[in-house]
Amino acid sequence: MKRLEALDAARFLAFCGMVLVNFRIAAQVAPGNDWASILIDLLEGRAAALFVILAGIGIGLSSVSASVLLRRAVFLFVLGLINMTVFDADILHFYAVYFVVGAVFLTAQTRALWLGSVGVVALAVLAVMIFNYDLGWDWETLTYTDLWTLPGFLRNLLFNGWHPVFPWAAFLLIGMAIGRSELHTICIQHRLIMWGFGAAVFALFPQMLAADPDLVIYLGTASIPPGPFYIIAGTGSACVVIGLLLKLWPKIEKLRISPALTAPGRQSLTLYVVHILIGMGILEEAGLLNGSLNAPQIAGYAVAFCAASSIFALLWSRKFKRGPLEALMRLTTQPRRA
Repeated sequence: MKRLEALDAARFLAFCGMVLVNFRIAAQVAPGNDWASILIDLLEGRAAALFVILAGIGIGLSSVSASVLLRRAVFLFVLGLINMTVFDADILHFYAVYFVVGAVFLTAQTRALWLGSVGVVALAVLAVMIFNYDLGWDWETLTYTDLWTLPGFLRNLLFNGWHPVFPWAAFLLIGMAIGRSELHTICIQHRLIMWGFGAAVFALFPQMLAADPDLVIYLGTASIPPGPFYIIAGTGSACVVIGLLLKLWPKIEKLRISPALTAPGRQSLTLYVVHILIGMGILEEAGLLNGSLNAPQIAGYAVAFCAASSIFALLWSRKFKRGPLEALMRLTTQPRRA
């Protein structure tokens, strides 16, 4: 199917949001009431959710086989483990398991994808009721104390990590369902915007009705812990962004800025790893991962990094069809033709 370039632009915007959030985490920036803190708070959990939903849409639009999807999962899992040695909040190894879930549902009907996403969220709710969500976390330092033990790693991966499979895999299944719709039509674009906005607003109310403080937290829309209404809010905001970009894309193309958005979107895997190895590496070499920066400073650095990423991607795309890691993943996971 012909690539919808607006989805590449959405992927780059999701990447930029993740850069803002991750740089704040890495730099241990204190919470505040300034514009940058408010912006990053709004993006926390939403940018990554958009990223995962877009991955699901990509699967829904493509004709990828389950075997190729599983090979990609292995590639991302290994890459994610390497990444975790630098940045504990890596999302790639979680992505790998989402892809395994996606492979299971690859040939399922659209209704089954929606039911599967509800089932994943229901299992997450059940797990919170049975197990101790705080286990392994030091909330003062945002570190996971037994991450590199087998029980701790599995608990973090499936239950209470930064992006646990239960319930985050629901985002991928929802994306796969959305990817099967006629995204190029105005009707579907309007539905994404309206239903997405409605879902995002609806998700705000349950926490207002609860009296128990613990229940208020879990019924809220924060990404930690990721309750059911966070999934609704994250899906809603992602749908609004995707719908708006699809609808406005013809006008954006006329501004001649579309390549600066689409090129980095197509190289998001490479840029994600680069923002950790180089982006955070620069901060570490400068001795700035100690809470000495404020939110506006880290936001300014993140914006500059995203602009540099766009320029790099544009220059790279003039010579090569895919980004470095995208090409490596394709080389190692696509079946070889006889």
